Amino acid sequence: MKCPYCSTSDTRVVNSRPSDEGASIRRRRECASCHRRFTTYERAQFEALMVRKRSGRTEAFNPDKLLDKLRIACNKRPITEKQLREFAYGFEDEVQVPEVASEEIGRRTLKFLRSLDDVAYIRFLSVYRDFDSVDRFVEEIRQLGDDERSA
Repeated sequence: MKCPYCSTSDTRVVNSRPSDEGASIRRRRECASCHRRFTTYERAQFEALMVRKRSGRTEAFNPDKLLDKLRIACNKRPITEKQLREFAYGFEDEVQVPEVASEEIGRRTLKFLRSLDDVAYIRFLSVYRDFDSVDRFVEEIRQLGDDERSA
């Protein structure tokens, strides 16, 4: 494993433990050259989940890409990194099909965020639905408020 700081390939494992409810192994490593520490995650890799994009092309599902989008939506919100990581890395295990539409990933992500935090939900929704007007955005926020009052 190369050090992400100095690119030396001489690193050693300092600590290993199960992570994501046993679905992966978290390893703390130390570089022999610069002595900085970093974390890696090891997961069993099955047949890759393929994502069908709106354009019709397919690509392998990348949980890190989903995690990055979740982090942006949840920035400065009371949501833990663990919650986001469990959703992103558990997504592949939850979906029991070899191919999934990108729209389905978006719908499941919206459902997850709605259960956690309204602000994160609206942030993600604004990008996912690509609102073309402020009126449409305000309408969605009002609908969210109406849904909460009726619940």
